[in-house]
Amino acid sequence: MEATLVSELPAGPEWHYEPKWDGFRCLAFRRDATVDLRSKAGQPLGRYFPEVVAALLDVRESSFVLDGELVVPVGKMLSFDELLQRIHPAESRVQMLSREHPALFVVFDLVDGGRAGNRLFERPLSERRDALEKFMATQVPQRSLLRLSPSTRDFRKATEWLRSLGAGLDGIIAKRADLPYQSGNRHGMQKYKLERTADCVVGGFRYSSKGGTVGSLLLGLYDDAGLLHHVGFASNIRAADRASLTRSLQQLIKPPGFTGRAPGGPSRWSTERSGEWQPLAPKLVAEVQYDHFSGDRFRHGTRFLRWRPDKPPKQCLLSQVAQEAARGYAKLLATG
Repeated sequence: MEATLVSELPAGPEWHYEPKWDGFRCLAFRRDATVDLRSKAGQPLGRYFPEVVAALLDVRESSFVLDGELVVPVGKMLSFDELLQRIHPAESRVQMLSREHPALFVVFDLVDGGRAGNRLFERPLSERRDALEKFMATQVPQRSLLRLSPSTRDFRKATEWLRSLGAGLDGIIAKRADLPYQSGNRHGMQKYKLERTADCVVGGFRYSSKGGTVGSLLLGLYDDAGLLHHVGFASNIRAADRASLTRSLQQLIKPPGFTGRAPGGPSRWSTERSGEWQPLAPKLVAEVQYDHFSGDRFRHGTRFLRWRPDKPPKQCLLSQVAQEAARGYAKLLATG
């Protein structure tokens, strides 16, 4: 099932709501002693998550297909950085990471229930959800790495998840409760992400790969020790503003720019000039919009909203985003 991004969460008795987890979408197939994990694009994932394969082999039922999300908890947070580290060619490293930070498989659909429930994918979601809850209660051992993703038909409860968990939740998925399993299309499934804003110091910039104007603003936030850390970028600068903004930024060029974590250097996709970054004196504050903050940075590029000349740069603190990100996934997932 694929989801269409929407600006408003749909409401009505026909909708079923689930948290949107910040992980890898995964289909898990088990047939007797054989387990196969597949990504949304059909790529094999089993070798990267041996502990999840073992957990699936511990399930009492020997034939089933589950749809869910692979996530890696670190403390009270889900770490996408730790998840990315699993895609590594060295088996010894994968084994080490699986012991240090075991992944969870958060299950939200039972596509095939084996001998007791073949062709479940033809049944409506409301029936599949009932079958999944029974499957998880009767077939999955306690303390398993398989977890049941919460769900609700209550619109108010779904919106409360967003308010209470903040950036600890990637959004809400709404699915039509009356439809069968949708494979490879976007029918009856919508995703809603709560957009957030933050005030950031512009600690540097990169030139555009074409021309001599600014291509992106490099954003920073201060920690409790007063160090300015690079946390992301914004590149949605209007073409009409680029030349004048470049001249203003060039007047502020002054090392070191960031006194904590700094941006990386050139990559194989950048030119020499666009790959290098120019440090700025910490004078400018920009308000940006973002969708997710994890691993001490914005997960995706942010959207520049406006300049904040009224905001002292020293008041742009990591705590404004870190406090949201720390709200735990454990509020939604049972730990036992």
